[in-house]
Amino acid sequence: MRALQDMVVTRGSEQAGDDAAAIAGLRNAFERQKQAFVAHPCPSLPERQAHLAALAGMMLANRDRIRKAISDDFCVHPELFTDLVEVLGVAGRVGYALSQLEAWMRDEERYADPALFGTGRAFIRYQPKGVIGNIVPWNFPFDIGVGPLVEMLAAGNRVIVKPSDYTPACGSLLAEMFRATFDPDHVTTAVGGIEMARAFPTLPWNHLLYTGSPHIGREVMTAAARNLTPVTLELGGKCPAILLDDAIDKTSVASILGTKLIKNGQMCISVDHCLVPRKRVPEFVELARRHMRDNMPSYSRSGDCTGIITERHLDRLLKLLNQARETGHEIVELEPGAVVDRKTRRMPLVLVVVPRDDLELMKEEIFGPILPIKAYDTVDDAIAFVNAGERPLGLYVFGHDDAQTGRVLAQTISGGACVNTCATQGALPSLGFGGNGMSGMGRHHGIEGFREFSNPRGVFVRGQPDLMDAFFPPYGDTLAAITAAAFSQATGGASK
Repeated sequence: MRALQDMVVTRGSEQAGDDAAAIAGLRNAFERQKQAFVAHPCPSLPERQAHLAALAGMMLANRDRIRKAISDDFCVHPELFTDLVEVLGVAGRVGYALSQLEAWMRDEERYADPALFGTGRAFIRYQPKGVIGNIVPWNFPFDIGVGPLVEMLAAGNRVIVKPSDYTPACGSLLAEMFRATFDPDHVTTAVGGIEMARAFPTLPWNHLLYTGSPHIGREVMTAAARNLTPVTLELGGKCPAILLDDAIDKTSVASILGTKLIKNGQMCISVDHCLVPRKRVPEFVELARRHMRDNMPSYSRSGDCTGIITERHLDRLLKLLNQARETGHEIVELEPGAVVDRKTRRMPLVLVVVPRDDLELMKEEIFGPILPIKAYDTVDDAIAFVNAGERPLGLYVFGHDDAQTGRVLAQTISGGACVNTCATQGALPSLGFGGNGMSGMGRHHGIEGFREFSNPRGVFVRGQPDLMDAFFPPYGDTLAAITAAAFSQATGGASK
């Protein structure tokens, strides 16, 4: 399990002074944003549209700098993928929000019995929550550092973003981009070390988003609970891919391997492990060999292979793999002759065939290019295996029988799911994204994100004529008539 150091890098005693100054700066920024929110608590539709347009423009204008910053932090990072997800993904999310924002902001009418309330109106009005904190993971520093701001700003909030210390180049660039685009009392960053990370969730935020490990998620939620701060937690987990018997083919295998190789497995909704019918495991392995041989024979030595974020993370992955090797498990190297490149922290993809459940790689979220292939005998067995573990952030089922894939979906629970593909649930700006149980709570993206970062205020506006006065003491004949009619309706007209 990723520990607290996954949120920040500890640099020793010399960091303490910097952290003290950074924490003071955070508190000052927080107070400024609180005061600014009180002064202007509900931005208009045109104001919010302008904020979103500025956010998209910021990302597009800094494309080359974002590419360089991510490559600096990861050693190697594919530039086209940076464009697609970290830049265009955020811009596309803005575009969708802009197309929907007017509808999202409308009052939602609720029923009010005209016999009692006359022309009175009841409705939900989504109002901004206030000042929101966003604690960002290292694996998607802009997609998660900036992406959730789409719904946060659409909902009319002010935001402070805490980048990960594992991506210092990205954090520095993000701070510079925000300074150039927004007033600090609207959007700003908080950059610091471990003490900053501990202090950040203790502030009385109006809402707090954390993306990372369940272990740190508990700490964040505990700190937030002291102020009764509502939280959105996106916590990852061991996302399984279940292949039904009719789906052991090159298309399914290509989809699974392709997803696993995104960020070299360093993605919270990556495929963590596959469940394959026992008799078809050799066929799956052979299809995986062919796919790599025919399409990516030198993947781990190419610019498409993302470097593992730190030496410590790389050593952890190698330790997981060595445990499987030392206990006699079959390890399939999909790039014959490929080795770990310590200089660039690139690691080739390997399969661990039919692993025992007591292996650490079957208990921990892998978060790297190791893919266990677990055998199952019946679909019920596969479902039972998934349900015996914690609820994953994503679940992927491959099959050509709608009844069978539907059965898997109906009998399992996960934050999101895909059929005959993987991870797409996290890419659609229209689809609420989040976890369940140990994989998190709450949603961002789309209307679910807008509502997550809004206060759904119930409002009633009195009309005329009505019977409201009958509810006030002293009680008399009017209220007696109202209650008698209500009892009669509730009991189907039977006398009481």
